[in-house]
Amino acid sequence: MSELSHVDGQLPHEPEKATLEGRNKVLGFWLFLGGEVVLFGTLFSVYLALRDQILDGPTPQELFSLPLVAIATLILLTSSLTSVFAIQAMHRNNRTALINWLIVTVILGFGFLGLEIYEFMHYAHMGHEFSTSAFSTSFYTLVGFHGAHVAFGVLWISLLIAQLFKKGLTVVTAPKVYVAGLYWHFVDVVWVFIFSVVYLMGKVG
Repeated sequence: MSELSHVDGQLPHEPEKATLEGRNKVLGFWLFLGGEVVLFGTLFSVYLALRDQILDGPTPQELFSLPLVAIATLILLTSSLTSVFAIQAMHRNNRTALINWLIVTVILGFGFLGLEIYEFMHYAHMGHEFSTSAFSTSFYTLVGFHGAHVAFGVLWISLLIAQLFKKGLTVVTAPKVYVAGLYWHFVDVVWVFIFSVVYLMGKVG
């Protein structure tokens, strides 16, 4: 079977694993995610160590609005579900459904980023800037680093959508879609920890 075939019906059920190169990409990306776990674990540790060092800045109880963060969380978790639908469509060799679900995922990702930008601007207006305190620095570093990951994921998936339009669903493009899905799930899981450790614990005190 040609790796450049664009005919959906000729692709295997799991095209991301149809070639050695594809399997190596998936394995290598799991190793990459292991490094990301260590990196985020370090940022979480720093935040927990510094979250009480507020100096003259606002406290987490004064800052955080759980309804806003809950909406952002719902949007991001929904985007994780749509990315699952995209992978399922890929396994059915349905390129149209795959592209449509990826587009929905990107739109939801932009929605999350828009809420996060609004949140940061609101915090800055309240006097919670990057250099206000050790707490603010650790907060913006952790949450902002995650936001950068979301922005990168949105760009990555957008480029994959363009590639799917141009080259179709093949055993070459399928592993790229699959690892992008893994990345997006990782970003969502990290946000669940941020929501719990930063926002919920911040409100509880």
